[in-house]
Amino acid sequence: MAIELKMPALSPTMEEGTLAKWLVKVGDTISSGDIMAEIETDKATMEFEAVDEGVLAAIVVDEGAENVAVGAVIAMLAEEGEDVDSVSAPSGDAAPAPAPTAEPTPAPTPTPAPTPAAADGPAASPTAKRLAEANGIDLAQITGTGPKGKITKGDVEAAMGGGGAASVTGASPAPAPAAATTSTGGRVVASPLAKRIAAQKGIDLSAVQGSGPGGRIVKADVENFDPASAPAPAPTASAVAPTPTAAPQPANEFDAPFEVQKLGNVRKVIARRLTEAKQTVPHIYLTVDVRLDALLALRKQLNASLEADGVKLSVNDLIIKALARALQREPQCNVSFQGDVMHQYSRQDVSVAVAAPTGLITPIIRDAGRKGLAEISQEMKELAGKARDGKLVPHEYQGGTVSLSNLGMFGTKQFDAVINPPQGMILAVGAGEQRPHVVDGALAVATVMSVTGSFDHRAIDGVDGAKLLAQFQSLIENPMGLVV
Repeated sequence: MAIELKMPALSPTMEEGTLAKWLVKVGDTISSGDIMAEIETDKATMEFEAVDEGVLAAIVVDEGAENVAVGAVIAMLAEEGEDVDSVSAPSGDAAPAPAPTAEPTPAPTPTPAPTPAAADGPAASPTAKRLAEANGIDLAQITGTGPKGKITKGDVEAAMGGGGAASVTGASPAPAPAAATTSTGGRVVASPLAKRIAAQKGIDLSAVQGSGPGGRIVKADVENFDPASAPAPAPTASAVAPTPTAAPQPANEFDAPFEVQKLGNVRKVIARRLTEAKQTVPHIYLTVDVRLDALLALRKQLNASLEADGVKLSVNDLIIKALARALQREPQCNVSFQGDVMHQYSRQDVSVAVAAPTGLITPIIRDAGRKGLAEISQEMKELAGKARDGKLVPHEYQGGTVSLSNLGMFGTKQFDAVINPPQGMILAVGAGEQRPHVVDGALAVATVMSVTGSFDHRAIDGVDGAKLLAQFQSLIENPMGLVV
């Protein structure tokens, strides 16, 4: 009996994902442990590993498909001895069978035949259908390259790019129309960008000649449009009275050009969780200025002694250690609010914010209070690299008892960070800079950085947060406490 391969839950918070890429194709023999696909979760892009063995009989969800629910069937696996051709996708997930292809017949009148309903047209993935509908493309004219001729997102994109005979069924050179027309009852077919540019310039799209697939108007058509040379629109049999042209609408609410960018799964989760944090967690902010001169001098000495081992400590490595040691001294801040109870942690697991291409992610230095500076440095370099490549595995970013966000390397002087629930605090570190500062009772110039702690006031009182920052300040200004 065929085996259903379902969208896995690759993180505790994952509800849906994007099937980024298939690494196998129909007909391939699959063994347990084989990597079959790459799936973009709400945290990172992860590999989907086969558990069962057999032959891949059908791919139900095309690569690039977004918002695929956890538990949805994405492929079918034929067991040993089972006929691959006899395996079909479940009725709830299977795409409709492609409609029979007929030889194109010349239309008896200039009026094009109405477009068939989507249910009667060729089989296409949901993503391909949405893309075609949004861009006014007739799926009946596209040749599918997917399993059993199914039209994929790539087929539609190829047609949008001009495709030619390789992508559009029955495409043949035809005389350019006098004005843009479509098979959808006279509605002008144009790309979203072309429509926006036309609205900004006050151009009537019905007078523009389209050069895209099926006479579709593209950006270049609008930019090169010359009203003086535009031919008068040809009357149609159905035109009883002239239809008034609607007034051009502004490009958007700010009346400025823009480009639509889809939110990835990571960005969606960041938006949802940080909104919840600001709405549900009462933040209290405490800021302290910390002298860095002694820390910088110690770092220089340590790096000189560790150079032979290939270790180079960053200021951030020492800050991670200082935060962990401060939490050891003030454990009442190493907590999380859990409704009717609080959890107080005996280990300092520091989540460190790293900017990845898909959004912010926080790999964790676990038990940082007990680790040496060299170990923290090596581990942080490895985790940061994996975060930027989207290769972190769940146990490397899930959990953490506190968070650290350092924007000092970008010159940011001071900022307030948003708590990452259910954690009780986050430390925001600014840039070290030369400032007038009182040193040993006298005014001098010192290297100073501003550090702000954001605390969940339900779990951490202001005085306890102040004690933690005082310990952190002491460890930075007297850094020998970080190496013992």
